[in-house]
Amino acid sequence: MQNAEQTMEKLQSSKGKALLSKMYGEGQLADQIARYRSLVQTYKEYFGDGELALFSAPGRCEIGGNHTDHNHGKVLAGSINLDTIAAAVKVDEPVITFISEGYEGKFEVDLTQQEPVADEASTLSLVRGIVAGFQEMGCEVGGFKAYISTTVIPASGLSSSASFEMLIGSILNTFYNESKLDAVALSKIGKYAENKYWNKPSGLLDQMACAYGGLITIDFADPEQPVVQPVNYDFQNSGYSLVIVNTGGNHADLTEDYAAVPNEMRAVAKALGTEFCRDLAPEDIYRNLNSLREQCGDRAVLRALHFFAENDRVDAQVEALQAGQLDRFLELITDSGNSSWKWLQNCYQETDVRHQGITVALALTESYLKLINKGACRVHGGGFAGVILAILPNEEAAKYAEFIKDTIGTSTFIINVREQGAICLGLEG
Repeated sequence: MQNAEQTMEKLQSSKGKALLSKMYGEGQLADQIARYRSLVQTYKEYFGDGELALFSAPGRCEIGGNHTDHNHGKVLAGSINLDTIAAAVKVDEPVITFISEGYEGKFEVDLTQQEPVADEASTLSLVRGIVAGFQEMGCEVGGFKAYISTTVIPASGLSSSASFEMLIGSILNTFYNESKLDAVALSKIGKYAENKYWNKPSGLLDQMACAYGGLITIDFADPEQPVVQPVNYDFQNSGYSLVIVNTGGNHADLTEDYAAVPNEMRAVAKALGTEFCRDLAPEDIYRNLNSLREQCGDRAVLRALHFFAENDRVDAQVEALQAGQLDRFLELITDSGNSSWKWLQNCYQETDVRHQGITVALALTESYLKLINKGACRVHGGGFAGVILAILPNEEAAKYAEFIKDTIGTSTFIINVREQGAICLGLEG
């Protein structure tokens, strides 16, 4: 670690430039150097100089496995080049102090206060929960000061919260635990914080995709030991772009809608004598269809059927990519989108049918893709509001972005899968 001036010198060295190029792409190098320079300078303005370390935790793109992780299913996901970054300095006091760009004031968490605090800001609750998660694992914690900035769209389905959690986890891991915790351990701590301190019934997908890095498939059959396998595929070099479309909605207040999905799937599983849908097969539903519809409701049955089909699709998507069968992969993305819309039913709130940003964006995108006769689209992430994913030829990405701007009037982001998960940039030496 070094002071602010030394940090910027290292960042602009050949080693620093090579790392930033890998993380964001060579075309983004100048912008990212300027971004980190602003981060370091702003830290210095608020906190003074010190032995700085730089951290980055990406957002994530969910490509396959919509709402499967919480029932011990499979997913296909990737870390993306939109991320949350921090300049941080270790301190002796048992207090975490940070400023987050775009939010007013300083946030402070007293590490001696471990219990959840009623009516506390969610940001503070998450940090307190992460500290508690480290302690639950028998790991060390301590104070630091940080200035934080993010390009991950908040409340959109790109996992801004998980990105933030993995950033805080990486700082504590680096400063106090010799970087011993791996991506799985950090992810479990993030999930613990969301479940226990933020009352969010999340699975482990978001944290794992942000922490691990690259394009990966994850099998949550044993959530304590999820099986992660890298998938070697480069969409852009294969002629296609991953495009995230902000539909204008916000999913910050949709906890009940999200919770209903795993709860209804588990209700079906419970009715059949088990806990999670992963322990069942579609034939179990078919044999007991009438009683399940009566006991759990039709939507719960449909959501369970989505789980089985989506789980199988993840395997098929990975096989298609590994075989270089992109057309087959895109068909599976379309199938996933249709299943989410019709069976899972997470494209809009049933209590607010007047506002259907996701379904409008999907309808327009499907029409656009039909005209060019290439590509696929689907709801992205938790759904109900937020963003969609479109996959289309590189040469169409800019035109499609203009089409969205001219119709819906919202922003789009062409994303790249990056190899690096949640990291300390490690520019020493």
